[in-house]
Amino acid sequence: MTGRTHELKADKTTVGRVEDNVFQIAEPSVSSHHCEVLVQGKDVIVRDLNSTNGTYVNGEKVNEGPLKPGQILRLGQVEMRLETDAPAPSVPKKLDQTMVMQRGVQLSELERGARGGFDTKSTGFSKKDNKANRIVITVCVVLGAVIVCLLVYVFAIAKS
Repeated sequence: MTGRTHELKADKTTVGRVEDNVFQIAEPSVSSHHCEVLVQGKDVIVRDLNSTNGTYVNGEKVNEGPLKPGQILRLGQVEMRLETDAPAPSVPKKLDQTMVMQRGVQLSELERGARGGFDTKSTGFSKKDNKANRIVITVCVVLGAVIVCLLVYVFAIAKS
């Protein structure tokens, strides 16, 4: 993904692994619907969507926070940098490991037919609950208890 760019054309850009995101990142460490990048006037805000591996700005985990030009946004193991037309402050990261996200168009241009964002509240997406792990652990505990009981029974019979 080195060198890949995405221009922020909408007020809300969804970022994640699956195709219904505005900016798709097909990488296993990125959640299906990882975060939203919101353009509010001249500010860019990043909002985590209960991702599994977290959303980080310059190495600090954020649920929601500002993203300034030149800062590194990390989703899972993917890093990218916000760039604007203005010169960004120097960032001590290798450029070959980042992606460029540029600012986009006005809302009035968006109303002419751009793809919309992803609203997690109305679609019912939430953090995954791993029921399979709980079932496997429960079965292992029950089997362990049965084996211990059988061993106690066998030793009791052997002593009689």
